[in-house]
Amino acid sequence: MLEKYKQKRNFSSTPEPAGDVKLAAERAKSAKPDQGLFFCVQKHLASHLHYDFRLEYHGVLLSWAVPKGPSLDPKTKRLAMHVEDHPVEYGTFEGVIPSGYGAGIVMLWDQGTWKPEASDVDAALKKGDLKFTLDGYKLKGSWVLVRTGGRYGSRGGDARSWLLIKHKDDWAGDLDITEFAPLSVKSEGDFEDILAADNPDVWISHRPAAGGEAGAMLAKIIERAAALKAGRAAAAPRATRPASAAKTPRQAKTPALKKTSAKSATSVKPSRKTTAKKARA
Repeated sequence: MLEKYKQKRNFSSTPEPAGDVKLAAERAKSAKPDQGLFFCVQKHLASHLHYDFRLEYHGVLLSWAVPKGPSLDPKTKRLAMHVEDHPVEYGTFEGVIPSGYGAGIVMLWDQGTWKPEASDVDAALKKGDLKFTLDGYKLKGSWVLVRTGGRYGSRGGDARSWLLIKHKDDWAGDLDITEFAPLSVKSEGDFEDILAADNPDVWISHRPAAGGEAGAMLAKIIERAAALKAGRAAAAPRATRPASAAKTPRQAKTPALKKTSAKSATSVKPSRKTTAKKARA
């Protein structure tokens, strides 16, 4: 199920996990959807900014790219393009993809558990109408993914095209959750913090997003990341500790969340029950 994922990547140059087939089989065998499966949303600045919405199923992460990100408003239907399955290990990945497919910065924007609202998930996916409940840091309550075209769809078109829609419940509202809570649930940092922890200079001449809105955004992020890294180096006493040991002011104030291993991902339960009104990461 991970053939397409592996075909698109060179694992000698990307920090992305290759995926463990044995682990996928073990997770698929032991999964209990009624008790909750892992889900995550990764904010990805590549050639364009988008949000990768991922649901664990059959030992892998079913994945959709959502250009504008999830909306809590039931009246707002967000385009979600179905992409290749990802390994479960990818669910906690946050970092910099230096070159090649998907080159850019990946932030773990949300994570938690999901439960299907249908007894037969395979049939729901085939029909193109998957209803489910999320319990994450930022996204909660009832949602649906609806296919808009292609095979088994209601009209001709791209079979990859779906819509991500929030159902009306206590977790719905007109709050723009992507603007209200823009930071990582893993590091509690922004794109520049993630890049500063890596190497902001790697993109000075060959940027993943060279033009347009994404290019302008990346240029500012590179500049801020370089400043953060320079400030961290200057703050570290040369004789006592390396530059990498120093913390930025943001890191000092907001300690990172504990990392979640791939094997324990299905049991992820947010340590803080944030609501839409208290979801700012």
